[in-house]
Amino acid sequence: QVQLVESGGGLVQAGNSLRLSCAASGRTFSGYVMGWFRQAPGKEREFVAAITWSAGITYYADSVKGRFTISRDNTKNTVYLQLNSLKPGDTAVYYCAAAWSRPSTGSYYYTQTYDYWGQGTQVTVSS
Repeated sequence: QVQLVESGGGLVQAGNSLRLSCAASGRTFSGYVMGWFRQAPGKEREFVAAITWSAGITYYADSVKGRFTISRDNTKNTVYLQLNSLKPGDTAVYYCAAAWSRPSTGSYYYTQTYDYWGQGTQVTVSS
């Protein structure tokens, strides 16, 4: 049974940093793409970043490009999201997700592509 467990969220001031972790278990994830999404109150869940597990190819939403960095540690079966230069608009619940890699990489930006989801971790950025 696949499990994704996020951690690392918290309350920070604008301009500061956080590192989120997603511990994955239950299967071998080579051939998978791992994504981070976020959902603010009253808004739809939106794509943040994704990384292919084997090759480490990364994808980012324009709103976080240059501020957030996704990475993975194959030895620990863990995916990270480094959040720098945080803004109040980054406040949301952040979710980790996993999907089988697809030829159409454009699909990585959509929630319906992903088969497995974590429970989320809250990130709150104060001004």
